[in-house]
Amino acid sequence: MRKFALAAAVLALGALLAGNALAAEQLVINGSTTVLPIAQATAEQFMKANPDVTISVSGGGSGNGIKALIDGTANIATSSRFIKQEEVKMAVEKGRYPVPFGVAIDAIIPVVHQSNTVAGLTIEQLHDVYTGKIKNWKELGGQDKPIAIVSRDTSSGTYEVWEEKVLKGDRVAPQALIVASNGAIVQTVASNPAAIGYIGIGYLSDELKTITVNGITGSVETARSGEYPVSRYLFMFTGGWPTGAALRFINFVMSDEGQKIVADEGFVPLR
Repeated sequence: MRKFALAAAVLALGALLAGNALAAEQLVINGSTTVLPIAQATAEQFMKANPDVTISVSGGGSGNGIKALIDGTANIATSSRFIKQEEVKMAVEKGRYPVPFGVAIDAIIPVVHQSNTVAGLTIEQLHDVYTGKIKNWKELGGQDKPIAIVSRDTSSGTYEVWEEKVLKGDRVAPQALIVASNGAIVQTVASNPAAIGYIGIGYLSDELKTITVNGITGSVETARSGEYPVSRYLFMFTGGWPTGAALRFINFVMSDEGQKIVADEGFVPLR
């Protein structure tokens, strides 16, 4: 009889644990590689405080994250640009109503190899470099070396902001090397003395030299004030007003603790 009672207790405990596991909420976050460090760090801290929630985070570009939100394969899309009108239309057609949450501010900063002697460029010079009009560093006061352009793919929100603010809608030169992430730009530019790229402020590295834009250094202060000419908001989108774990997570990211994590990751907190 005692053995039966013990077995029943074990089965009951197992059922309780299984029930708790089934009841645990799961969040899928997908999107911008720029926002990825913020999403990963905040998710890690949130799960420590909320063991009933499991969060998976991935970065495949802002456009891919918004597509996943529209398709219903992600609960939250991270994006380094605002959602496009055509994306809103596709979402609404599928019964999803995207809600934006600004979670941080970023500056997109041009970077070159540490050995490069050029210290600053204007928006117009960056435009001419990236469209192929300026081809050699000597035209910019640097060494006699052909410029190796490194840019992001078109699904990147970072690229789309760069396209708007620097390229003014023009196309990147066909000889440009196109890479899929901020990290790839860091690695590529750090290994090529003739290269130029652009990255979010949270990816700045001692391996690289930063370039001022219109005489202004990209920093927390100049990004928040709007003085730096290539700054932007970073977003998290939900497919409707969030509830449950999604709402709790968004609130955490925007809380004082969450905004401290934003700052710790090298980005600009909202306040």
